[in-house]
Amino acid sequence: MAKATGAGDAQRRFRSAVRPFTRRLWNIELEGFDRLPDDGPAILCPNHISFLDSAFLMLSLPRNISFVGKAEYMDSWKTKYAFPALGMIPIDRTGGDKSQSALDTAESVLRRGELFGIFPEGTRSRDGLLHKGRTGAARLAMKIGCPIYPVGVVGTDEIQPPDAWFPKLFGTCRISVGRPVKPERYQGSGAEHLAWRSMIDEVMFEIREMTGQEYVNSYAGQKAETEPTVEAKVGSVTELPDAATRNGTAAAPEPALAAAAAGN
Repeated sequence: MAKATGAGDAQRRFRSAVRPFTRRLWNIELEGFDRLPDDGPAILCPNHISFLDSAFLMLSLPRNISFVGKAEYMDSWKTKYAFPALGMIPIDRTGGDKSQSALDTAESVLRRGELFGIFPEGTRSRDGLLHKGRTGAARLAMKIGCPIYPVGVVGTDEIQPPDAWFPKLFGTCRISVGRPVKPERYQGSGAEHLAWRSMIDEVMFEIREMTGQEYVNSYAGQKAETEPTVEAKVGSVTELPDAATRNGTAAAPEPALAAAAAGN
């Protein structure tokens, strides 16, 4: 099995070779990419509506990005070498110790000053709704001290719906990068689990504003037994007071980072 260490030269070469063909086959509209830093660590959190989301985002960026992906991709000869070479970090979605090595790799990617991508919903939304975000990205951001950039993806589910084997050609989609959500806004504002929940809720709000999706207060896909759904309010930063005094945005404590971030 290919060892997952994050994106490297293979992704750079792939992006350079494939990007021109991608631009001929699909119309990918980009917004807000000038917000992204030229260097240094950052976490990108897109909504997830199609298999193409991570591929189109990776091909649209000027920098390498490593993405968490489900460990099941390592069971197929078609993907078990190619995906890690292109920057996928496989994660066992059962959580706990089985997932920790993936999150350790993600932390190493960020500490090298690189980009890391993770879908806060944990899996593809099959109903088109925007689901409650898991707190793994917020925990990583606060541990590393790097910003989270919400990313809104629209139209990829029309190009390749969740159960389709192949994408439709010549479709249009849009990828928007929102303003950064910075960890210092939430650090030192009380219990960690409240800060994590508030931070990821702000990320989900920004995604909702970019995509126009309806937000639902439930996790996408099968709910982990160790991570029960609890009420979480998605609110605008303009609607809420300073993080130290905001109420009603926090959820009950969630499990370890590995379980919270698991899923694709």
